[in-house]
Amino acid sequence: MQNTIEFFKYQGTGNDFVMIDNRDLQFPKETEIIEKICDRRFGIGGDGLILLENDLSADFKMVYYNSDGNESTMCGNGGRCLVAFAHFLDVFEDHTTFTAIDGLHEAEINNGIIKLKMIDVDSIKNIENDFELNTGSPHYVTFVEMLKNYKVYENGNNIRNSPSYCQEGINVNFVEEISENEIFIRTYERGVEDETFSCGTGATASALVFLKDKNQTSVNVKVLGGNLKVYAEQEGESFKNIWLEGPAKQVFKGKINL
Repeated sequence: MQNTIEFFKYQGTGNDFVMIDNRDLQFPKETEIIEKICDRRFGIGGDGLILLENDLSADFKMVYYNSDGNESTMCGNGGRCLVAFAHFLDVFEDHTTFTAIDGLHEAEINNGIIKLKMIDVDSIKNIENDFELNTGSPHYVTFVEMLKNYKVYENGNNIRNSPSYCQEGINVNFVEEISENEIFIRTYERGVEDETFSCGTGATASALVFLKDKNQTSVNVKVLGGNLKVYAEQEGESFKNIWLEGPAKQVFKGKINL
């Protein structure tokens, strides 16, 4: 007997996700099923799948899977989309808290713009002229010129699969400084194993590297799928009060046979 389940499709600056209300815990968390759902030819299609579940210590819980079907680390745009989904389900009004694999998050929604508090970052590691840090997911950040024409897939794949990162993988961000108030980034995401239109934790990581040792607390971030903004306060080598802001929209809903 086929199991039919209702889903909702959301996107945040082009980063798209299949959303499922799993407060009844009826969704089968099987890698093959999730991978098929995320397949753009044989399923719904998405950069990932996110379950909204109940949580005893917050308004809800986020369970995130990459498109390869494996549960993964924090996803910033996915978190913003899940906040929009929870708001649609009347889980909260304007402000909320939820738990994710990297801990407790705060968020607020205002006219379709979601502002999500990210985890604190203790330090940024220098790797020659590049950088490595964790914003809920591990990220490699490198600054380049002429990013519009840069070979993101080829170079991102090489770094992600290099001996230093091939075992657990890393997300690779290529960053171009547009002005003192704006950067442009393109990201190769592990688990998706391709460039995505946007990456929230990658935008956050790139913004923190850019803001490091600068006398400013925010920067606009341009991605292929639109525009984000990151706020942060630096204390010594660490950052706190980090917020990721941008739009998140419901694209469509439907039912799928598992």
